[in-house]
Amino acid sequence: MNNLLITPIEYLKGVGPKRAELLNKELKIFSFGDLVHYYPFRYIDRSHFHKVADLIELNGPAQLKGRIVGMMETGVGKSKRLTAQFQDDSGMINLIWFKGGKWIKNAIKVNEDIVIYGRPKQFGGKWQIPHPEMSKPSAIEKGFQPVYSSTEKLTANGLDTRGIEKLTAVLLSQISGQIEELLPVSVCKENRLISREDAIIEIHKPTNSQKAEQARIRLKFEELFFLQLELLVRKKITLQKSKGVKLELVGDAFNTFYKNHIPFELTGAQKRVLKEIRHDLNTGHHMNRLLQGDVGSGKTLVALLTMLLGIGNGFQAALMAPTEILAIQHFESISKLMEKLNVRVALLTGSTKKKDRVVLHEALQSGEIDILIGTHALLEDVVQFKNLGIVVIDEQHRFGVAQRARMWKKNELPPHVLIMTATPIPRTLAMTFYGDLDVSVIDELPPGRKPITTVHRYDAHRLRVFGFMKEEISKGRQVYIVYPLINESNALDFNNLMDGFEAIQRAFPMPEYNVSIVHGQMKPGDKEFEMNRFARGETQIMVATTVIEVGVNVPNASVMVIESAERFGLSQLHQLRGRVGRGAEQSYCILMTGDEISKDSIKRMKTMVRTNDGFEIAEVDLQLRGPGDLVGTQQSGILDLKIANLSKDGQLVQLAREVAKSILLKDPNIEAVEHKGIRSKLSDMLKSRPNWGRIA
Repeated sequence: MNNLLITPIEYLKGVGPKRAELLNKELKIFSFGDLVHYYPFRYIDRSHFHKVADLIELNGPAQLKGRIVGMMETGVGKSKRLTAQFQDDSGMINLIWFKGGKWIKNAIKVNEDIVIYGRPKQFGGKWQIPHPEMSKPSAIEKGFQPVYSSTEKLTANGLDTRGIEKLTAVLLSQISGQIEELLPVSVCKENRLISREDAIIEIHKPTNSQKAEQARIRLKFEELFFLQLELLVRKKITLQKSKGVKLELVGDAFNTFYKNHIPFELTGAQKRVLKEIRHDLNTGHHMNRLLQGDVGSGKTLVALLTMLLGIGNGFQAALMAPTEILAIQHFESISKLMEKLNVRVALLTGSTKKKDRVVLHEALQSGEIDILIGTHALLEDVVQFKNLGIVVIDEQHRFGVAQRARMWKKNELPPHVLIMTATPIPRTLAMTFYGDLDVSVIDELPPGRKPITTVHRYDAHRLRVFGFMKEEISKGRQVYIVYPLINESNALDFNNLMDGFEAIQRAFPMPEYNVSIVHGQMKPGDKEFEMNRFARGETQIMVATTVIEVGVNVPNASVMVIESAERFGLSQLHQLRGRVGRGAEQSYCILMTGDEISKDSIKRMKTMVRTNDGFEIAEVDLQLRGPGDLVGTQQSGILDLKIANLSKDGQLVQLAREVAKSILLKDPNIEAVEHKGIRSKLSDMLKSRPNWGRIA
């Protein structure tokens, strides 16, 4: 890095110790380099003046030149506001301030020329401009002006957007000609990218809108390129260091099950993924593969076949699930599939009795157990395998990194790891967060599955929804009704759930109907009892919280009613919908919302109604919520992005990854002279950041 750029920010002219402390705390700006990379988030076009008479036809901010011809204050306390009449030669418009009226009143001089900039809005049938920027005509620089994010404390110390712009201008004049180019000339030329120095100058002081856009593209590409390069290099380092058990044999267990006992023909996607896994297991390197697939796509069958490959080579396998319900479901379904084979399956959860644990631990250490299925209980030190070769982790995002890493220590050589998720991850996120993992996707459903019909209904339609539920129950079907208990300690949510349960009991009275209820505050035994009643068909309706998001498989359930659906994220709505549609009958998902919901909520409902494609839903979710919310804080730390946006820059992510791969192909150790800048930057990144991608 250029030595000047590591200079503490307090030594920049116009900063000093007090302002430096504020910049440190408020914006994380500690050095000249931090300020250079503190980019404006938009620009003001000061090249054109509008007239008051034009404002009605404008759709956006406007700059006007005229005079303030009068002022008045109205209201008291929090309702106090200052209104000024602004006039040019075409008409008059009110300017209004809800805060800072006293300061603004002293700053404005009536009948003096002034330039204002703001967004016109209509209120009470009249046009006005709230909180406009004001300048003297002599102070206006025509052209594009950057707008920087600031804070109340910074603004109070003269570091509003204009103050930050002035500091940046001082800094740019000092570092002119000293900004190091990091990308090879060939990469810039092939991808029509301007130089790094030009990009940094133009991003802060653009000549025009076209130059500003060129600067943004160059700087976005650079960020994404180094992010992808780092992940690819980490993957390479991990592969070189991680020796794994070589599983060359297919084995009798796999062959017998595949030829004689598999319940249905594998889809093309399942066969493709299985081929990828078999290749991994045969390389002598540790497998670390993420398996993505929508609800019902057959991930568990692929996981079972993977475990059988391990067993065929003399190893044991483990499957870890996030909830006891899901672990029991996996145990029951896998035990049933294995009953005609000589494969011994066991279950270990928090509810397993102490005397049963002792027997299980001994059988595990002696090698009598082939497949151990369980919850977090598998992580306990007392759980020792004779020869663990394969670990399958279901819904990996529910386990912490440290928890998952403990499974590695269960064998001398780390077991191969297959991580399953039914939460589709958008391609741009998968390439970034799991860029150093191998990712497999099951992108087709087994034949015979009917798409779930999804509808959106408002509270006003509740009686019609009840009528439809009764029709489905009369056909012998069952119904889920899910309430948003976001936090188990949230009393309001819990009251809503219980009120809903009582309302359902009134609308569906005994003895004609039986209703179950399941929520996180119940004891595990009570929960299991109610789940089993529903699974056996003894109750027709299951009122529940999102504890049923994973782990309930009742093929006879054909209706999913999601109450207050506007309070759920898209991915969670899609997961809940996946609890139905597991049998041969047509299934339905009914999204119930309040009569008035936000624009984002309407978009979520329309997306759910339009498509059953989990990956399309994940892309919309990414746009609405942003990447940090989708992956959680633990992994969003990798997103140290100043200007790029994974939810909007998907094409640039793809291009950056392709360029990074091509450079590593030509120059695996980044030794070429033209890659000097890349080598220096990459070295800094590898030292300063933990290995986020190593998630198993």
